[in-house]
Amino acid sequence: MASSSEAFAVPGFLLDRRISTRISSWRDCTRRLAPSREGGRNVALLWKWKRKMEKTSFVVFSKKLQETPLQYKKLGDSDLIISEITLGTMTFGEQNTEKEAHDQLNYSFERGINALDTSEMVILATKVAGYSERSTYIRDNAKVLRVDANNIRESVEKSLKRLNTDYIDLLQIHWPDRYVPLFGEYVYDPSKWRSSVPVIEQLRAFQELIDQGKVRYIGVSNETSYGVMEFVHAAKAEGLPKIVSIQNNYSLLVRCKFELDLVEVCHPNNCNIGLLAYSPLAGGALSGKYLDTDSEAAQRGRFNLFPGYMERYNKSMSKEVTAKYVEVARKHGLTLVELALGIRTRQTVCY
Repeated sequence: MASSSEAFAVPGFLLDRRISTRISSWRDCTRRLAPSREGGRNVALLWKWKRKMEKTSFVVFSKKLQETPLQYKKLGDSDLIISEITLGTMTFGEQNTEKEAHDQLNYSFERGINALDTSEMVILATKVAGYSERSTYIRDNAKVLRVDANNIRESVEKSLKRLNTDYIDLLQIHWPDRYVPLFGEYVYDPSKWRSSVPVIEQLRAFQELIDQGKVRYIGVSNETSYGVMEFVHAAKAEGLPKIVSIQNNYSLLVRCKFELDLVEVCHPNNCNIGLLAYSPLAGGALSGKYLDTDSEAAQRGRFNLFPGYMERYNKSMSKEVTAKYVEVARKHGLTLVELALGIRTRQTVCY
C-alpha cells in the first residue's frame, strides 16, 4: 500500500554538531536550531527535560540523530518533518508520575523521537476538544464544548500557557463538532444527528490564529472521509487553511476504516493529508501482555486498572487475532510490538 506521507532524510545541519544550551521556550529552541523560518522549518528536534534550580531547562542533542534507526516523514502538505514514531502523553498525570513522564521524555527524545502528541484532556494540549457535554471543566464558562471560534481561541490560549510557548506547530480538532461514531461505536446512527458548527467558521478561527503566529498548521482527528472532504472543499472554496493531517485509530486490530476508505483521501495523488495513527498497539493489546491474564504485566495494564476501558479489545475476537499475530511475528524473528509498529510505520506516523 502506498504511504500517505513521503519519507525524508534527517536535515543535515542537525548531524554535524551537538547543541547543548539552556532554552527558555520552545520557540527559542527552534530559533537556535533554525534561526530563519524562510522556506520552511524542517527541524527534527531532540530535547531533554531536566529539573535544575527548581526550573525546567531544555537540553537539546543532535548527535543522537546519527544513532537512531528511526525514519522521518514529511507531514502532508506541511513543511513539518517528524519521526515515524512519536510520543503520546495520555498516561501522564494518571498512570505515570511526573518523574516517570520525564523519564519517558528523556528516553524517547534521546532515541530520535521529535514530536509530542498532547490533548486538552491529558494535561498538555495541542488539540481542541470536540463536542462534549461532560468535559466542560476545561473551559471557563461553557455548558457544552463546541468547536466554534470562541472555544478554539480559548483552547489555544490555554494550551500556549501550559506548554510555555508562543506557537503550536500542529493544532488538531480532537473529534468533530458534529455527531460521528466514536470510541468503539462503528455504525453511523442517523438518530444521533445534531446541528454543528459550520466548517467554514472553524477554518476562519484557525486562519486568525495562523495570521497571529500562534498556530502553524491544522489537522483533524477521529474524522471520516466525509468530514475530511468538507474541510478540504471549504478551504479551497474560501481560500482558508487546508488541513495537513488526520489522526485516527489505526492498528493491526483496527484496519478497515483507513485501508478501505481514508487511504484514498489521504494519498498524495489526491488530498495529500498525513495520517497520524494513534493506538498502533491497540491500547496495549498488541503488546501481547493480555494473552496471559494472570501475568503481572496484564494486571498492571489499563484494561484491568480501568474496567470498561477499551473493552472492545476484550469482548471481540481480538485476543484470538493477537495470538495469531504472535505466531507470525515469531516466524519472522520479531516481537509482536516490532511487527505491529513495523507494519504501521510503513504507511503512517505512529504514537
